[in-house]
Amino acid sequence: MKLIIIDYGAGNIKSIQFAFKRLGVDAILSNNIDEIKAADKVIFPGVGEASSAMKMLIESGLDKVIPTLKQPVLGICLGMQLMCNSSEEGNTEGLGIFDVAIKKFSNSVKVPQMGWNVISDLKSDLFLGIKDKEFMYLVHSFYAEKCDESIATTDYEIEYASALQKDNFYGVQFHPEKSSKAGEQILKNFLNL
Repeated sequence: MKLIIIDYGAGNIKSIQFAFKRLGVDAILSNNIDEIKAADKVIFPGVGEASSAMKMLIESGLDKVIPTLKQPVLGICLGMQLMCNSSEEGNTEGLGIFDVAIKKFSNSVKVPQMGWNVISDLKSDLFLGIKDKEFMYLVHSFYAEKCDESIATTDYEIEYASALQKDNFYGVQFHPEKSSKAGEQILKNFLNL
């Protein structure tokens, strides 16, 4: 299996690579458009600030490529957020794959949300073998609103979409690569899609 992790300068790439290595898959880091298009599966990671990450995608032409991919694509954390319509972070226009806006948590909770929280309302083969209210590791100040494309929700001041799916595109707000056995199971499920 050819698994590509998109390398565009805004990723927690090493920990994702190690997580797949533990599953027996060598993930290739690449920003080569032809290589990404030819992959069996694609991981779209992201850590950092939305507008600067989006700028890097645009400069590399990946903003045009990612929405056209036909194989399973998994956006993680900021990667998932950039797949949405827009983000309040830096007033960023996203890739528009998921029809939802990214909002900032209010100041009535500790921001960023950092640490373990549960995912509920699981609705996808991505979560095979994962029980409702399983703990996942999260670090984020912005969230996707609940929408028709939600496949998991998390409660932190409000109930928000902690995972999204539309066609071959999947997104998770949490870090499966840092979420112990359950996170590993989600990555395994993604490989089996």
